[in-house]
Amino acid sequence: MRVLLDEQIPRRLARQLIGHDVRTAQQEGWAGFKNGELLERAANEGFDVLLTGDQNLQYQQNLAGARVGVVVLAASSNRLEDLSPLVPRALEAIASSRPGLLVRVTA
Repeated sequence: MRVLLDEQIPRRLARQLIGHDVRTAQQEGWAGFKNGELLERAANEGFDVLLTGDQNLQYQQNLAGARVGVVVLAASSNRLEDLSPLVPRALEAIASSRPGLLVRVTA
């Protein structure tokens, strides 16, 4: 799967997402984009999943028509130490992701 890391997720988390082609919003030149534009660009560039820490995304965007899946990491902070324990469940969520589906991964 092609996974796009939203800009608030530490880049180093990409190393833990073994088996996936992971790029960051910064690497793509998309830092600062609003969620709707980010989802559209991700789909246009062939990404399958947006991995984000934005726990309000589901209330800000109508995901029913989204062409990528969304995985939200919900930890006490967006620091690598807090997100790393979520990686096994995040990998499961990525593997089962479908366009327009939002999966929330919690501790």
